[in-house]
Amino acid sequence: MHKHSLIIDTDPGVDDALALLVAAYSPEIEIVGLTTIFGNVSVEQATRNAGYLVSLMPRKVPVAQGASTPLVQPLHPYPDFVHGHNGFGDIALDYPADFAPIGQSAAQFIVDQINARPGEITLVPLGPLTNIALALRLCPAIAHKVKQVVLMGGAIRRGGNVSPSAEANIWNDPHAAQAVFSAPWPIVMVGLDVTHQTIMPEARMQALRGVSPKVGSFVADITAFYANFYRNTAGFDGFSVHDPATVVQILRPELFGTQRGQVEVVTEGIACGTTLFGPAGFPYAEPGWGQRENVEVCLSVDGAAVLQVIEDALRTAP
Repeated sequence: MHKHSLIIDTDPGVDDALALLVAAYSPEIEIVGLTTIFGNVSVEQATRNAGYLVSLMPRKVPVAQGASTPLVQPLHPYPDFVHGHNGFGDIALDYPADFAPIGQSAAQFIVDQINARPGEITLVPLGPLTNIALALRLCPAIAHKVKQVVLMGGAIRRGGNVSPSAEANIWNDPHAAQAVFSAPWPIVMVGLDVTHQTIMPEARMQALRGVSPKVGSFVADITAFYANFYRNTAGFDGFSVHDPATVVQILRPELFGTQRGQVEVVTEGIACGTTLFGPAGFPYAEPGWGQRENVEVCLSVDGAAVLQVIEDALRTAP
């Protein structure tokens, strides 16, 4: 069986938790390690949450703590109204007493693993892109050694979720995002254009209690808070599976329709965090466009099939 070797950069987060557990219980995936970042919660809480998720996985993986603030701009408030103060819907948890992150920074861990396994590692950023930009600063050559970068972030056609045009992960550190999109590595962007089309009914997650008493009950508990946020703000019964859909894109890329081109990020002003997309092959008058075509932007999706892949993986957990 072909294995996808992933470093997942994460700010858990309810949907991050689902994504990590889908990856952990998908036999086609090897999780090389987790790196943590601010975003849904502080980086310290993200690291504690990553440690808890590792305790639910069939194989222990290293966790490296990352950046606590953006590269340039001030830190935005954490969205506790979406994920709860602890990132897991404020449910009570017994965190493993023996967990500690490794001594390396997230950026150094990323650099060392990619250099040790050239052409093998897929980077999967599920939060702000600060750690990825810092890894590029440490060793620009990793852009030529990584297999691909598959990231959750951005919006092209469907609008943003923190402003009319910006998606939260990009908005949280637009300078880092610009550095990542402009690096010479292959990127797949899984943004709101497709994740807003993949809505998981809450009932499907609650049903996991009966087939997966440990992991499924945890998933059911944390997604109740998340679904309530969507119910109160969007008016539907369920939630967008932003981060899990990103993992599914690696497993089942045929479920996603993409277009290749160039992505640029607005780094200041009222449109800060907006991702601008220039499709490849167009004769742009502005000389800044048409300089590269390293990004495959996901623009369509078989949402029902994505939800099934997520549910099938979680149903195999204990």
